[in-house]
Amino acid sequence: MNYLLAIVSGFASGVFLRSLFYVSWTLPVFILLLAAILITAPRLLEGQPRPAYLLGALFFLFVALGIARAAIADTPLPDTFARDLRHRVSYHATVVGDPDLRDANQRVLLRVETSDATTLMLAVAPRFPSVSVGDQVYVSGTLAVPQPFASEGGRVFRYDKYLQRGGVRFILNFAYLRVESSAPWYSVSAALARIKHLFLSGLQATLPEPYASLASGVVIGGKSGLGADLQQAFVTSGLVQIIVLSGYNVMIVAEWVMAGLALFALSRRSRALAGALALILFVATAGFSSTAVRAMIMALIALFARATARTYAASRALLFVILVMLIWNPLYLVFDPGFGLSVAATAGLIWLAPIIERWLGVSFWKNILATTLAAQIAVLPLLLYDTGNLSLVAIPANLITMPVVPLTMALSALAGLAGVLFSSFAPMLGTLLSFPAYLLNAYLIFIAQNAAALPLAAFILPAFPFWLVLAAYAGLIYFASSKRFSMTDQLSAARKASI
Repeated sequence: MNYLLAIVSGFASGVFLRSLFYVSWTLPVFILLLAAILITAPRLLEGQPRPAYLLGALFFLFVALGIARAAIADTPLPDTFARDLRHRVSYHATVVGDPDLRDANQRVLLRVETSDATTLMLAVAPRFPSVSVGDQVYVSGTLAVPQPFASEGGRVFRYDKYLQRGGVRFILNFAYLRVESSAPWYSVSAALARIKHLFLSGLQATLPEPYASLASGVVIGGKSGLGADLQQAFVTSGLVQIIVLSGYNVMIVAEWVMAGLALFALSRRSRALAGALALILFVATAGFSSTAVRAMIMALIALFARATARTYAASRALLFVILVMLIWNPLYLVFDPGFGLSVAATAGLIWLAPIIERWLGVSFWKNILATTLAAQIAVLPLLLYDTGNLSLVAIPANLITMPVVPLTMALSALAGLAGVLFSSFAPMLGTLLSFPAYLLNAYLIFIAQNAAALPLAAFILPAFPFWLVLAAYAGLIYFASSKRFSMTDQLSAARKASI
């Protein structure tokens, strides 16, 4: 565990350093020299290196590797497209992402291929004509690069880097779209998008707005259709994680899949394989966000452990997933707020929740209180740094809503399925089956709106330096470590007393 922690913390430190500052090749060389000194000097002086020296050498080695990986990811703009900036251009492109529908426009992710280069662009176009994943389109617009912008509290959001972490380097403003041909029948991404939209149409057939939009957000994530005021109510009340695809949704689906497969006479490995395929299908249909991918990989590790009868250590799994995802895309660390918040929340559930639960005792409601407090405490420093939004009603609002979220997901999924099956010939039956989902989604909206309407429900803190975030997490790590060791000592003393 210590070696894995040194590897992950070192690699993340290198990625973090290179993401914020430009460093020349001399710094990684110097860091590698430090690693070499730590590994060789004790051997020469004492005959063998101590574990502390090995951990230090491993840490510095992966700091250098993290710097190198972040430098590789920091690629310049393709010259083929960069020379046309601020000009009206036109391309033949492929729609590769589900359109993000706004009140006045739609934002469509396109893959543009020329004879010299291929890149992703985000086209800001009118809501009509509608396009789908896999469609071949003609697009024209003014080519631009994304720009950082100021947010509340004096913060600057690196919108350019946020899009770059998904491969998007250009924006087409004032775009015009024309569909040239529909997605081919063999397109897997188009088939998954059609499944998603079939489910959404089923919800719209059985539930009125904004309950249908909230139900879709609860099941597969998404805020389209909620409206700006209702979205802000979920943010102010600290319940925004309900309407985005998070690790919590993924883990609920994983548990459902395993529970359902347990009813069949299948081997343990067959159930784990079927569960893994269902989990991948769900995340692929809903969208491969960084938080969903992190939760999916952790769930797949748990399924593998269950299939092979091995022990699943959530802490090791989390560290392994962080390392894998940062190797795959180092831009996640600094420029994807969802990734950082997801990791912090999961770490809080792993290390803080058992401590809080031990203080509270064991019961259903105390378990909910412990997990809610742990997640809220763990994400608070990073959330305040990213957004400044300090919600004073977040903990009570989460306490009275999170217990019903799994049931809301299940009943909302049933409502969507009922709409697909019965809306054409038995609409009353579909409406009847969706009524429980309507009640639970109405309850979530009621809590979000009334919590956000309370006096001093939330306010925006001014921007503050990042070293305060590091200090806060250093304090949390020290607290969790000391309490963990204290609990271990007490358990050891109890075992000795029983002997």
